[in-house]
Amino acid sequence: MSSEHSPALAARAAQQHIVIIGGGIGGLVAARECAKVGMRVTLLEASGALGGSIRSVELDGITVDAGAESFATRGGHVKALVDELGLADAVVPPQGGGAWLSGIPDAPDAPLPKGSLLGIPANPFQDDVRRIIGWRGAWRAYLDRLRPPLTIGHERSLGKLVGSRMGARVRDRLVAPVTAGVYSADPDDVDTDVAAPGLNAALTRIGSLTGAVGLLAAERKGTAPGSAVLGLVGGMGRLVEALRADLLAYGVEIRTGARVTHLERERAEWSVEIAPSLEEGADADAAAPLRATGVIVATAEPSARPLIDAHVSGLAEVGDAPEIEIVTLLLDAPELDAAPRGSGVLTVPGSHIAKALTHSTVKWGWLRDAAGGRHVVRVSFGSQGEAAATAALDDDAAAALALSEASALLGVPLRPAQLVAAHRARYVQAQPTSLIGATERRAAVRAAVVAAPGLGIVGAWVAGTGLAQVIPDAVAEADRLRASLLWD
Repeated sequence: MSSEHSPALAARAAQQHIVIIGGGIGGLVAARECAKVGMRVTLLEASGALGGSIRSVELDGITVDAGAESFATRGGHVKALVDELGLADAVVPPQGGGAWLSGIPDAPDAPLPKGSLLGIPANPFQDDVRRIIGWRGAWRAYLDRLRPPLTIGHERSLGKLVGSRMGARVRDRLVAPVTAGVYSADPDDVDTDVAAPGLNAALTRIGSLTGAVGLLAAERKGTAPGSAVLGLVGGMGRLVEALRADLLAYGVEIRTGARVTHLERERAEWSVEIAPSLEEGADADAAAPLRATGVIVATAEPSARPLIDAHVSGLAEVGDAPEIEIVTLLLDAPELDAAPRGSGVLTVPGSHIAKALTHSTVKWGWLRDAAGGRHVVRVSFGSQGEAAATAALDDDAAAALALSEASALLGVPLRPAQLVAAHRARYVQAQPTSLIGATERRAAVRAAVVAAPGLGIVGAWVAGTGLAQVIPDAVAEADRLRASLLWD
């Protein structure tokens, strides 16, 4: 862009009004991208708080993450945003060693094996692997190295690849707990090339799945354990607060408790209708429809579809999104000081009610210091195709179930009297990009939305789960929309 065009472009930007529907991380980032070029931006959030899946709560005076507690380092996009917002000094790696596996048939709980890829071992006879799959499973997995190279084909399903080459014990006892904990998905539904880039190619080169895992592990050598994710001292809520402050500095109008009920396209503008507030003394003008030259829908799929269906033709379903619940417990339990299960526990699917557990005061040093000798434990419920066991329970019953599951997963008897405080958070977890067909479905949704003038869409259901996917996608989609308004 040449300097002589800048004044005209700035004037054109100032004429635009962008309405962002949804105050999750995707909406906040999209609002920032539009505001920083001089566009007028209004952000509407239906709930009383910003952040979406990033939620901070206080448990007996301690601020803890009730949703996302870390971000993936891949791509560097999240770290770049964190640095831009002045939070570089707050970035910390996780601590506390590895996770454990619970619910192994006919075997005690054990640490997850080292040197594996999505649970796939490089050496099935390694002690920490054999402890989980047994001698029978180890010898079956060893057959992978004896299969003729000509039988190797490109297998899209991770579960089918592992099961056919290494057997059911490796798939069910090692891989399934990882895919359930990371993606809330069965390994048969996980796309090998998306979840484990390079694995199929390495398998073709080496001739065995164990050899391929070993090759990829060697290529990753030098990467510090746990460095794939990072957190923030004080919790991920600091990212939301920093974004909020940045938006206000850019002049963005932020409204919480503002639920959008309808979008209408009128000539070259949008009319954004907002539900009247039920609060006594609420400003009636706050519910007046907004006029906008551009709209970015940044909500979860269930609330996005009623708004955009009438304006987007051929909008395919991305798929069912599981409702996940995380129950966070603050415990006065000195018996947990020894970190009996490291930083957390994954479960063999079907063995426990809970999907996973994180021992947060072991994983994050800053939280351990803030807790003053007490322990924070997060218990996760729900997965793809399976409702959270806590969904129909009241808060007290959900906390009691979480405490019971924590006791079982940590291998330490925990009493109700040790529970200082609890919090439950429910959110819709979008289908991960790693599911077979998810990339194609999302591309179809994006193509359909692009055809609607002045409309954009961001968030995990179109970008994939995790900040490392949501943030760059929100930047790209906001850039696309603002370019169409400023140049077309």
